[in-house]
Amino acid sequence: MEIPTETPIKKPKRLTSVVWNHFERVRKADICYAVCVHCKKKLSGSSNSGTTHLRNHLLRCLKRSNYDVTQILAAKRKKKDPTLAVVTYEEGQRKEETISPVSAFKFDPEVKKEEVNVPINLGSVRFDQERSRLDLARMIMLHGYPLAMVDHIGFKIFVKNLQPQFEVLTNSAVELDCMTIYAKEKQKMYEAIHNLHGRISLSADVWDSSENARYMCLTAFYIDEDWKLQKKMLNFITLDPSHTDDILSEVVVKSLTDWAIDRKLFSMTFDHCRGYEELIFRIKDWLSQNRPLLKNGELFDVRCAVQLMKSIVSDVMEAIRDVTHKVRESIRHVKSSQVTLGKFNEIAQQAAISGERPLILDCGQQWSSTYLMLEAALDYRGAFCLLEEHDPTYTSALSETEWDHASVVAGYVKLFVEVTNVFTTNKYSTANIYFPEICDIHIQLIEWCKNPDNFLSDIALKMKEKFDRYWSKCSLTLAIAAILDPRFKMKLVEYYYPQIYDSDAPNQIKAISDAIRELSNEYAMGSSSLDPDTAGASGSLASTTIGTRDRLRGFDKFLHETSHNHNMTSDLDKYLEEPVFPRNYDFSILNWWKVHTPRYPILSMMARDILGVPASTLGPELAFNNRGRVLDYHRSSLNPDAREALICGQDWLRMESEEYNSPHIYTAVPLTVESK
Repeated sequence: MEIPTETPIKKPKRLTSVVWNHFERVRKADICYAVCVHCKKKLSGSSNSGTTHLRNHLLRCLKRSNYDVTQILAAKRKKKDPTLAVVTYEEGQRKEETISPVSAFKFDPEVKKEEVNVPINLGSVRFDQERSRLDLARMIMLHGYPLAMVDHIGFKIFVKNLQPQFEVLTNSAVELDCMTIYAKEKQKMYEAIHNLHGRISLSADVWDSSENARYMCLTAFYIDEDWKLQKKMLNFITLDPSHTDDILSEVVVKSLTDWAIDRKLFSMTFDHCRGYEELIFRIKDWLSQNRPLLKNGELFDVRCAVQLMKSIVSDVMEAIRDVTHKVRESIRHVKSSQVTLGKFNEIAQQAAISGERPLILDCGQQWSSTYLMLEAALDYRGAFCLLEEHDPTYTSALSETEWDHASVVAGYVKLFVEVTNVFTTNKYSTANIYFPEICDIHIQLIEWCKNPDNFLSDIALKMKEKFDRYWSKCSLTLAIAAILDPRFKMKLVEYYYPQIYDSDAPNQIKAISDAIRELSNEYAMGSSSLDPDTAGASGSLASTTIGTRDRLRGFDKFLHETSHNHNMTSDLDKYLEEPVFPRNYDFSILNWWKVHTPRYPILSMMARDILGVPASTLGPELAFNNRGRVLDYHRSSLNPDAREALICGQDWLRMESEEYNSPHIYTAVPLTVESK
């Protein structure tokens, strides 16, 4: 049956949907049709039919025309509300201000009807496959998603429904895109470090994987020109089991030269107090051939303070393993049945135990949970002793001596828990916060070693032996960092050292005073100036060659010595002579030095380098864990180049992303901690 010629509808009802920009509504007799202006196909145009079928047709029809209906709708929303503009990732990075989730979605109940059917320029909303594939690669890098997600059927269906024109890439193609992004971000990172006027400190952290592979992560710490502490991952190196110290040192040196920071390096922080001596010696020897290290390298070797806490507590827990086992079994017995628990609670009430903290069992992965278990059990010590008399099935009872040992050791561990919390409270901590906490531990260890109980004194002696190795390597760096805190200056050293060194305190205080003056003199003489390019940028003679600079080092020393003969007051002298700054909770040491840089131009250079030293490299997620850093399966199964690109690239993109500091971001972190 033939369809009579259609005639346009007279006085049509105003069409409010955006899809009517692409259809003409016509009527044949009493039946309405929607005719596509692109392909002339007729579809139902009745008001009862809605517009869903028209949108579905546009997805198919506009695909042949290379248009995107989702972008058409986005363009209409942008016309109604400019805050919903679509921008690329790099354009978003250049935004100085973020759009909050609340302000980004505005509701105006009084939208004028004539604003609904705004004509849309389709030529400006073409789909960009190249941009979209790079956005996908950036998303995978930023959030730590596995590359294999592009092969997941759920992801493919989601993308096809969202944008049918997008060509879903293969796993290997996404990996290549990630490598492209990594190369671009690495160049940006290289330029940022190259233009830095201050020095850089590195941390070297060892990672493991479930496949028993090992890796070394090199991370740069520095204070930028705006006096903000920065942390940037530089390399994630796959270690070969055959690597000896000399080969490993060559790997580290290669990283330093690749990033051109060998002449900017101030210190290196390692995660353990024992080991690495040969590695550090080789690195220091290589660096010294190019330029002398500050203070003859005395400040170069730093060890992780939180790792020290973990190591000491691990030895303590091992020493009282039998006691903690009995405590654990005692709690299990009490919780074995409701009858036993009820009987125990009655005994606790008779013993006048308040029971504010419930009995808990520890978690094998968290050493802090073992401390909490001991603390809770000690609250019920009297109840456990009475339970032994009333319950013949209770066979894990502790003796009075064992309870005493548990009580004292819990006091030991409590101090390390508190100090670890101080070190890990802030995401990045400047080096000045460590000295008072480490000194408190030192003083307590001295007292604990005097315990008349041989078992407890032996534990304390072992702790102090490990602590002394750390103190010998790091105390000078931490003391200088504390002196550069205007709230402390030399007063904090003068307060703690008599408690630590007793009669030898004056000599030790003088040694610290001489050391910081010697370091200040090195900065004043210009021996701490950086490579020629950086020196030229900061006002030195850019045309002077390296050899000429080396030959004139003696002149720099002569100039400095003769200048002192004219009674010139150094920055350090001015700084130490002025009163200490009042202690308050709102104090920011980096802001203080930023403001006072004009007054102490040379000392501020030293403060920038010292305060940026990473005295600890473990965050709260690892500080209380019995295991170290473990790489997940998805990253460990990649080839070394792709692994380094994804891990380092993720770190850089997080730093750049405005969403990084938002609590609403949820990341699938590839660097996880696994249990044994």
